Amino acid sequence: MITYYFNNKADDKGRHEVHERTCRYLPENKTEIGVFSSCQDAIRQAKLQHFQKEFDGCF
Repeated sequence: MITYYFNNKADDKGRHEVHERTCRYLPENKTEIGVFSSCQDAIRQAKLQHFQKEFDGCF
């Protein structure tokens, strides 16, 4: 299981990137989503908790 975070600053398309705790692109300005088995599960949870925001993964 992996801890996931999202970037508090949206990208140029208005989306907040979701990162693993060990991602080298993990920003300092972040919010923890929780512990999940996949990025897709973390994105689903982020959308439930922050329905006004758009999310995508760091791929």
